[in-house]
Amino acid sequence: MSELTFSIVKPDAVQAGQAGSILQMIIDAGLTIRAMKMIRLTREQAEGFYAVHRERPFFKDLVNYMISGPVIVSMLEGDNAIARYRELMGATDPAKAAEGTIRKRFGKSIEANACHGSDGPDTAKTEVAYFFSRLEMVG
Repeated sequence: MSELTFSIVKPDAVQAGQAGSILQMIIDAGLTIRAMKMIRLTREQAEGFYAVHRERPFFKDLVNYMISGPVIVSMLEGDNAIARYRELMGATDPAKAAEGTIRKRFGKSIEANACHGSDGPDTAKTEVAYFFSRLEMVG
């Protein structure tokens, strides 16, 4: 069943010049990029995107990290895209991620773990809508 999911190539991976390799891994995994752009999140945008974590102790550090440099946001499509992309990303902690995953190859820490992906259909819909208008979506 074809579905949409959302991805962020995080500041650490963009800064290290790994975005192209990560995007190629996504394509090689059979996911289609339907929308994509490089942006520099403002504090307000990052706080809004991560609002679900506002009361957690790591919220301020997470926001500061996400505004520290450019990110690449994209909307991906494919059969079971959410589960497939989450498997491709690997565990949140790169040290615990499986070999061949994005986070194992490019992640530095639990926070600087190279990428973000939606965890379910409702989240994917919300996250895609947060960054993309209908005019920016192809397909």
